[in-house]
Amino acid sequence: MKSVVHFVFQVFLVGLLVGCNQQPADKTSNVIDINPAKLPTLRSGEAVATVAGGCFWAVQEEMKSLRGVREAVSGYAGGDLDYPTYEQVGTDQTGHAEAVQIYYDPKVISYDVLMDAFFAGHDATQLNKQGPDIGKHYRSVAFYRTPDEKTRIEGAIRRDQANHKAPIVTQVESFKAFFPAEVYHQDYYRHNKYNMYITLVSKPKVEKFRDRMEDRLK
Repeated sequence: MKSVVHFVFQVFLVGLLVGCNQQPADKTSNVIDINPAKLPTLRSGEAVATVAGGCFWAVQEEMKSLRGVREAVSGYAGGDLDYPTYEQVGTDQTGHAEAVQIYYDPKVISYDVLMDAFFAGHDATQLNKQGPDIGKHYRSVAFYRTPDEKTRIEGAIRRDQANHKAPIVTQVESFKAFFPAEVYHQDYYRHNKYNMYITLVSKPKVEKFRDRMEDRLK
């Protein structure tokens, strides 16, 4: 019981003090680049997928660790505003979700496996939240580009539902646009290993993902 209380207290502190919506301490610092990141050029034979499963810091790290994934970029998708900023998305007024765009080789990792990995990396039964992060911009969403991808996402939902008693609330939306997040958000997990949020929330999430997808990791 003591360990459970301690864990709950830690999560409370994370949500109160250093959630995924924390802002850079000094935006004028040359260490922090608030310009939008550049998207990689799609290579011959590659495919692209876009998903959202809570704070993009952990999701990006999870997707990048998969064999067959060349790159994963943190950004925003599913909203009405073009080129939104982190602050704008965080107001929950733009309709965007914190998302990750994945560039992968379908000969190495199939779309089905990629979707299974997406569901392995977050709790798809949580509505408009993930852990201490609350808001529609933390919702679970998978964006499809073709009717076949929509069918495959729905199949992944059925497979993951077997792992939960509560219903999965993941949205399945037609892809419209993806806007890369600011440079300082890219690979945030790797660059901020001692950040309290990364240590208490992101790291356990990523480690659980790696255990579940062990045979698919690089």
